[in-house]
Amino acid sequence: MVIAYQGAAQLEKFGANIFIVEMITISAVRELAPLLTAIVVAGRSASSYTAQIGVMKLTDEIDAMSSMGFSPWNFLVLPRLFALIISLPLLVFFADVVSIFGGMVIASTRLDVSFVEFIDRIKETVALKHLIIGLVKAPIFGCIIATIGCFRGFQITSNTESVGKYTTISVVNAIFWVIAMDALISVFLTELKL
Repeated sequence: MVIAYQGAAQLEKFGANIFIVEMITISAVRELAPLLTAIVVAGRSASSYTAQIGVMKLTDEIDAMSSMGFSPWNFLVLPRLFALIISLPLLVFFADVVSIFGGMVIASTRLDVSFVEFIDRIKETVALKHLIIGLVKAPIFGCIIATIGCFRGFQITSNTESVGKYTTISVVNAIFWVIAMDALISVFLTELKL
């Protein structure tokens, strides 16, 4: 809504009200929704994964699993990895819908672009590739977040101070690598002219 509101003020000056549709839709589904969703999930899930695995390490549950012949990788890392790979695209799609709806509200109230006009314009001018690119980024971001969260959890040492330290490190690392990967993907897709 903020982008729509700020963009509306600029587009109004040039009588280009209808271009609000492309500006909102492409920026939201291709970049903003996947990136902001991944950052929120990184803050929530990376810290959670690190803390859970770290506490299990402190209470020797991981050693107990290993001594009973269970692989910590199979029981602790893979389920978390698959959970984010599956759930993040769903969350991104939800974020896409909410973003576009917010843009539609601002376009309707500030620029007199009705909901029907907005949707028709999306169908006419916005390529499906933008939505697909945003949804393809999501499992990549999910993989990064889960990997970093679990990796930092296994790094926790035998004192409780390290739980807080590595939980914070995991969130910072996850957010950094999500943003870095988003930039790399954007450069790569630009070179491919997508």
